[in-house]
Amino acid sequence: MNKSRTTEIAFFMALTLAMLVLVSGVAGAQSAQIQGVINGRSGATMTVQTQDSGNVVVVLNDFTSVEDVSGLFHARKKQMGMTVLVPGLQVQVQGDYNAQNQLVANTIKFNGKNLQTATDIQAGVTPVEQQEQAQKAQQAKQEAQIKKEQAAMTQQQRDMAAAQAKIAANQAAIAAVNKRFGELADYNIWAEVTVLFGNDQVAVDPQYDAKLLALCKKATTVTGYVIQVKGYASAVGSAALNQKLSQERAANVTDFLDQQCHIPLTNVLAPGAMGTSKQVAADNTVEGQAENRRVVVRVLQNKGIAGT
Repeated sequence: MNKSRTTEIAFFMALTLAMLVLVSGVAGAQSAQIQGVINGRSGATMTVQTQDSGNVVVVLNDFTSVEDVSGLFHARKKQMGMTVLVPGLQVQVQGDYNAQNQLVANTIKFNGKNLQTATDIQAGVTPVEQQEQAQKAQQAKQEAQIKKEQAAMTQQQRDMAAAQAKIAANQAAIAAVNKRFGELADYNIWAEVTVLFGNDQVAVDPQYDAKLLALCKKATTVTGYVIQVKGYASAVGSAALNQKLSQERAANVTDFLDQQCHIPLTNVLAPGAMGTSKQVAADNTVEGQAENRRVVVRVLQNKGIAGT
């Protein structure tokens, strides 16, 4: 073999080796992807409970895209704000791991139905549709049991007692599930402000500006803080109207935190529309109704960060 041929072969082998190294480097740079349930929010980070890797710390930043993917084959996509990332929401996260083994999120996807369930759990409100279905199923089961045991009164009474015990057990199980979801984010309360509203009013009265600004200033001194906003209504009027009023009141206070206090939305939990739940005063007086038309704003810190 002459010297020129040897040189050509050596060049070809070196070029092939370089291409293999380049392809290997590109493969190694592929982004990681996880699926799981959000079980904690702390400022610009959150933790996701996965089946394979346990708890994974996910970092959020200004370049993180949050998408609601719904429909067949996820055909419909909707860009969402980071406030929808609440504990209990099932998500798919794609990104790259940093030096601290944290997953820096490029894209976070979720299904809108799962968001509704997680939001209802976070706000402490059982979804009406789910509650109605559970009641209908339980009622059908009881009626079938009664018809089956009509021939023997004694047996019927025993079966009814068993059914009632089962209902109690189901209610206890539901309460346990709600309690478990409620404890997904275990926080200390650092500051709290209650904003009151006039009848059928949703705009934030300027008299609360100073209090909200002071609360926001306090929040910035707390490491890893998050702000929780829950809206309420008095029991006067229809349930649908009161639910809408509580939602708009909470949303307007959240807008104030964003626009006037300049609180990053990564530090604000999704506003909770509580409707007429947790009334603080009797609704049979004008004074009591006024106390129930409110939004409660709290500065929270995860007890894991506080060391308690």
